[in-house]
Amino acid sequence: MLNGYVEVELVRVAAPIGGRLTKLAVLRGDEVAAGAPLFVLESDREAAAVNAAQAQVGKADAQVADLSKGKRRDELAAIEAGIAAARAAQRQSETDLQRQQKLADAGFVSPNNLSALVAKRDADIAQVRQLEADLRSARLAARDDERDAAAAEARATRASLAQSEWDLAQKSLKSPVSARVEDTLYREGEWVNAGAPVVSLLSPAAIKLRFYVPEPLLPQFKAGTRVQVRCDGCGDPVPATVRFVAREAEFTPPVIYSRENRARLVYLVEAWPTEADAARLHPGQPVEVTPGAAQ
Repeated sequence: MLNGYVEVELVRVAAPIGGRLTKLAVLRGDEVAAGAPLFVLESDREAAAVNAAQAQVGKADAQVADLSKGKRRDELAAIEAGIAAARAAQRQSETDLQRQQKLADAGFVSPNNLSALVAKRDADIAQVRQLEADLRSARLAARDDERDAAAAEARATRASLAQSEWDLAQKSLKSPVSARVEDTLYREGEWVNAGAPVVSLLSPAAIKLRFYVPEPLLPQFKAGTRVQVRCDGCGDPVPATVRFVAREAEFTPPVIYSRENRARLVYLVEAWPTEADAARLHPGQPVEVTPGAAQ
């Protein structure tokens, strides 16, 4: 029979972002289910960041949509009106040039006077062609590189929004497991640093037994071995399963490992009861452990 004690592995729930504790939803000794609210930290700054990120996402989406199509109908109509005016000016310049050409052929106008009219006609033709090209461009979406840049910006704003939403969610923590509240470490109104535990939870699955096995008995306590545990007030023996055996001795004699002192080498062993049986045990309670399953 070996002596040991009951130990627990507490789940310490902390927020990764600091803030003032505005609500503590549990008390010591409460039983909470997985997903139950535990505590809330002030979150005005995080909520404002979410609103700002949502606005940025809306702006980026609007820019992507704008670059994926041509100009508005009124803008196209203005360009078309400019083309009509330019064509009218072109026809007028061609008419003036033809009339002056006839007068020059008849000897009434010097041929040198036609140069200005030819230049004006050519300028009007070029103006029409430029406006027609502007119209074709206006009916098209933006260039691929511009649209790709806008899409990348939209993705970046969505990532920023996701980060802001995650930060906001971390200000309202819920229980990760079904457990009993072992302790609350802050009061409402106190400042909680980032990463500081606010609530400690004790899950039945986190109760284990620790005991020490002399070196000669170590082969009887391999991982997976069943043991029986007795304690004051436990009633029938509590079955448990060995999960961990230390590789190194807890105590090493200062002399040679002789046959006489070999039993002084002890190894830490940990065993876990079932969740149902763990309810019969209490943290720090002394126990007596024997190898073997219940008879």
